[in-house]
Amino acid sequence: MNRKKTLVHSALLCECQTLINYFKLKQDKSCSAFKLYYNHQIVIIVSGIGKENTINALDFVFERFEISKAINIGIAGCKDKNIKIGTLFCTNQKLQDIPNTTLTTVDKPLNDINKLKTTLVDMEAFYFEEVSNKYCEKIYILKVVSDYLDINIPKKSFIIKIIQESFTQWKSLL
Repeated sequence: MNRKKTLVHSALLCECQTLINYFKLKQDKSCSAFKLYYNHQIVIIVSGIGKENTINALDFVFERFEISKAINIGIAGCKDKNIKIGTLFCTNQKLQDIPNTTLTTVDKPLNDINKLKTTLVDMEAFYFEEVSNKYCEKIYILKVVSDYLDINIPKKSFIIKIIQESFTQWKSLL
């Protein structure tokens, strides 16, 4: 029986390293365009940053796997310095133990607080939700605050650490 899987999408490998380690997954090397990991219950795709990479990676996954639930996990810049770095949010729905906030997806890094109308900013979530909506109903966009609109991507080790620390909060969604 072909069981439907949970899809987890990230732009960067370090954003889903915690999950790869947790499920002890090996990379499927037959996919050269993206980093793909999967087992009987989960598919993890690392698309690279931005609109085109996200859309192409998701089209690839949805064409090859039956997905029951799609989760985007990643970092986001935050304009509110009162929000602690490492804080986890769900941006597309209200969940029991995860706070909800607003998010804007941009095509180029944003460092001007006056151009941001929402609390958080990223470069993939809008496209992730748009593509995933065509294939499944359960969609979660999870963002961990990594910086206060710094256009430089934080160090990989730092991203792994803050996602790892948030994992217990969203593990039940898997």
